Amino acid sequence: MTTLTEQDSPGFSRGYRLQHDKIRSQWLIQAPERALFADDIAVAILQELDGRTPISTIIDRLSARYHAPRERIAEDVLTLLSDLYTKKILRL
Repeated sequence: MTTLTEQDSPGFSRGYRLQHDKIRSQWLIQAPERALFADDIAVAILQELDGRTPISTIIDRLSARYHAPRERIAEDVLTLLSDLYTKKILRL
């Protein structure tokens, strides 16, 4: 697995997007011919992605929003985004 760093600024790869399914009342990562369910933590992280904002800024925002230790947020964010990057759902 490729590990992203706090200096990276990922965004969704072509054909992928975060979308709310109103029928199921569930957030999904829409992909060509498939959809992946996203839990609340993943949604909070993925909503911050724009392909320009560094991961460090996203971590700082989430840490402030949820009043959580930055180290814990950083671990969750880097793990999720690195996994999605390895699966080619995200790009740099």
